[in-house]
Amino acid sequence: MKMEIKEDVEGGKQKIITEPLLGENNNQLVHGTKDHDHPHNHPWMVYFTTFIAVCGSYEFGACAGYSSPTQDAIRKDLSLSLAEYSLFGSILTFGAMIGAITSGPIADFVGRKGAMRVSSAFCVAGWLVIYFSKGPVPLDIGRLATGYGMGVFSFVVPVFVAEIAPKELRGALTTLNQFMIVTAVSVSFIIGTVLSWRALAIIGLIPTAVLLLGLFLIPESPRWLAKKGRAKDFVAALQTLRGKGADISHEAAEIQDYITSLELLAKPKMLDLFQRRYLRSLTIGIGLMVCQQFGGINGVCFYTSSIFDLAGFPSATGTIIYAILQIIITGLGAALIDKAGRKPLLLVSGSGLVAGCIFTAVAFYLKVHNVGLGAVPALAVTGILVYIGSFSIGMGAIPWVVMSEIFPVNIKGQAGSIATLVNWFGAWLCSYTFNFLMSWSSYGTFILYAAINALAILFIVVAVPETKGKSLEQLQAAINA
Repeated sequence: MKMEIKEDVEGGKQKIITEPLLGENNNQLVHGTKDHDHPHNHPWMVYFTTFIAVCGSYEFGACAGYSSPTQDAIRKDLSLSLAEYSLFGSILTFGAMIGAITSGPIADFVGRKGAMRVSSAFCVAGWLVIYFSKGPVPLDIGRLATGYGMGVFSFVVPVFVAEIAPKELRGALTTLNQFMIVTAVSVSFIIGTVLSWRALAIIGLIPTAVLLLGLFLIPESPRWLAKKGRAKDFVAALQTLRGKGADISHEAAEIQDYITSLELLAKPKMLDLFQRRYLRSLTIGIGLMVCQQFGGINGVCFYTSSIFDLAGFPSATGTIIYAILQIIITGLGAALIDKAGRKPLLLVSGSGLVAGCIFTAVAFYLKVHNVGLGAVPALAVTGILVYIGSFSIGMGAIPWVVMSEIFPVNIKGQAGSIATLVNWFGAWLCSYTFNFLMSWSSYGTFILYAAINALAILFIVVAVPETKGKSLEQLQAAINA
């Protein structure tokens, strides 16, 4: 196995694979362009591999959705105080922050599949410890372990899916990450009302079992294999994903080209990420995570029931409508992302978030000042549903999609870890401060969130590029030029 690389320093980079990387089985790699000319020939393996990977996203949602329906039962069975249960609920985000910090290095060292195995192991251990818990300490340890698994999954699943997907399907397939999360949260909320908290913990093992078995049947990320210099495995994985008869010469050459050019650069250290070369992609990745979390989503999400109660609307009805709407609109966003594009959906989403916050702020303003009280429940419910619908169409999934697309493979682990850590810190900060803000001013809270979402729109207009329909290599070369 050998490769010859031609490089024209002044006229850009041009590298040609001259020897077959898979021996006699790889004639189609070097000759012909039939699949390059027909990009819609996507075999079932891409979809199957994506399905296995997003079982990790479902596990993420199952971990996040566990604490809400089980609160009363766990407190009663284990005689926990409200403070003890609050620690149990919130320690998840601390586990996720640790997972976020370590996710990139793990995914770079043992591969994307290896990182998913590590994450699954933590989730399995965490659920079993929760199931057998007799007091608050093991309960917290189990919750911390599932949180760690969540943090790793939140980085590695969208990155893996983006790396295996053809460019014209990448947006839709990566958005399935968010779709599975919100589906799992909603399912946990519904079945948690009829199952015991121990039974719900055992059900949390199912997606990890499917994932762990499925990982034996799917290929590793071709881009990770190429980065590791495993040329034969790289081509084999890409061929498996694109189909046995597909011509992968153009895509394989482009990936190999880009990775070879990256290898000529010094291996970046953490501080090197803030060099001018990488600063734009880092700004976009972190900026979108700030926009996603600081616009209030975790406050609204965690305290939906209390918002409905405060507005005088039946909380059970409101929460069920909220959960169903979230699943439907996230699915719609997945269908639209590769047609409409990332940026238009983000702008529509941001505008809807501002509108939803304003509706809710007006409702609470009327309530506080005893004006038009009959309109308060309808206005508040409209505001929250517009808010969650708008979040689901764009801001929920697309920051993860863009983050998985824009970082070059040589910095993806480190930069992705930073962006994921910022996301989890924002999630914790937003959920922690929400009740304090609401006690300060219910309508002022939503005016603040509206202002942050308006700034997010400005950031998207100025800083975020459109990434649909381009290969990861084209995108990353343009952004990090």
